[in-house]
Amino acid sequence: MKANRRSFLKTTTAAGAAPFILPSHIWSAETKPNDRVNMGFVGMGKQNGGLMNNFMGQGTQVLAVCDVDTTRREAAHKRATDWYKKRPDKGSSDIAAYGDFRELMARDDIDAVCVATPDHWHAYITLAALASGKDVYCEKPLTHNIHEAKSVIAAVKKYKRVLQTGSMQRSSKEFRIAAELVQNGAIGTVSHVECSFGDPGKPYDLKEEEMEPGLNWDMWCGPGPKGVYNSTLSPRGVHGHFPRWRNYKEYGGGMVCDWGAHHLDIAQWGLGMDGSGPVETIPVAPGAKRGVKLKYVNGVEVEHKDGFGVHFFGSEGEVKVNRGRFELIRNGATFSKFTKREDGGSLGGALAAAEKEFLANKKITLYESKHGHVGDFLNSMKTRKKPITNEIVGGGTAICCHLMNQTYYENTGLKWNPAKQDFASGGDPAWLTRKYRSPWKVSA
Repeated sequence: MKANRRSFLKTTTAAGAAPFILPSHIWSAETKPNDRVNMGFVGMGKQNGGLMNNFMGQGTQVLAVCDVDTTRREAAHKRATDWYKKRPDKGSSDIAAYGDFRELMARDDIDAVCVATPDHWHAYITLAALASGKDVYCEKPLTHNIHEAKSVIAAVKKYKRVLQTGSMQRSSKEFRIAAELVQNGAIGTVSHVECSFGDPGKPYDLKEEEMEPGLNWDMWCGPGPKGVYNSTLSPRGVHGHFPRWRNYKEYGGGMVCDWGAHHLDIAQWGLGMDGSGPVETIPVAPGAKRGVKLKYVNGVEVEHKDGFGVHFFGSEGEVKVNRGRFELIRNGATFSKFTKREDGGSLGGALAAAEKEFLANKKITLYESKHGHVGDFLNSMKTRKKPITNEIVGGGTAICCHLMNQTYYENTGLKWNPAKQDFASGGDPAWLTRKYRSPWKVSA
C-alpha cells in the first residue's frame, strides 16, 4: 500500500499535474482501531479555519495542512501546532504543511481529509482522497458541475468510503422540524416552495493585479481557466472574510451554488426528494437573476426568489425556516413563531409547540444529527453508516444548484431525468461538465 501511494505521488508530481485516473484496485483500509482520527486539511481559508478548530476540539489529530498560498499555509500550520503544544494530552504538534494536496494524499497515516477549497477544486481533491482510502468532509456545494457530482457519488460507492457534505443546516433542529412537519402533512398537500438566496454565477471579468508573493496562482486555478490574478479571488495573506471567487462561474456558481446549496438542500429534504430531484426547470427572461423554478414529478415547484429563507406552502398552512428562525402557519393563522427577539418566547419554545401538536404521532422520522455536523461525520467514520449529508444528499443538492444556474446561463428550460442524472430531452451535454484546463481532468 505504501509503495503504491509513493508511486502515485512520484508519478503525478513528475508530470506536473497528470490527469487523475481512478485506479482499478482500491487503496483503502478500514478505519484504524483507535480512538483518534488522523486528519489532513486542504484549503486553509476562513472556512477551514473554523472547521479545523471544530475537528481538533472533537478529539481528532491534525497531521497535515495544505494550501497553495504560503502565508495561509504557514498561519494554519502555526495555529494547529500551537493548539497541540498547549494541549499535549490531545495529540502531537508534529504537523506537516504542504503546498500540493497530492503530497497529503500520498500519506497512508491519514484517515480523513477536510476539503474547503474554492468550488472548482472540490471534486478533484475529493476523488483523490477517496481513491487513496480516505473518508472526506467536503464543503458545499459538493461539486462545480453535474458531471463531477455523478463522479463523486460513484467513487464513494466504489471505494466504500464515508463522505459528509458541509450543508450543516440539516444538523440544526429548526430545519429538521420544518422538514418533518412538511413530510408529515402538517401543512397539507405541498403546492410550492420559495427559496431565498442571491444571484447566479457571472463570468470572470476582473482586472489584473500584481501577483501576490508566495501564491502558486497556476495551482490555485487548477482545473479551471487560468484567468488574470485578482485579489478578489485569492486575497493577500490571511483574511477574515469569505472571498468573492464564489461569485464567478469559472470557480464557483454565484449565490445559487453558495446559499442555494443550503436552502435548496432543505427544500429537497422537506419534499422527500433525496436520491431524486426535479424533472424540469422553468426559465425566466434573459438577464433576470431571480425566478427560475425547479419542477418535480408531483407538480411541486421550487422557486428562487427573495424571501424568508425556505418557505413551504401547503393546502392547510405554511412552514417558514431559516437559521435561528421558524414559523408555522395553520389555516391562515400563526400557530408558533420565533423570527426575532420581539416575537417573544424562544426558538426552542416555538419548535416544541409545533412538535407536540403535529409530530407526537409522526409517521415519518428524519435523520437526527445528535453530535453536530462535524461530530456526525466522525461518528459515521466509526459506524461506517452514511452521515446526514452524505454523497447522495450533497450530490443531489449540487445538481439542483447546477440545473438552476444553467437555466439562467442558457435562458432555456431543461427537461431532467433524476434517475439517470441526465437530460431527459434537449440540453447540451456540455452543460453537464466544464472545459478542464490541461492536464487536470475529472474522469467519468
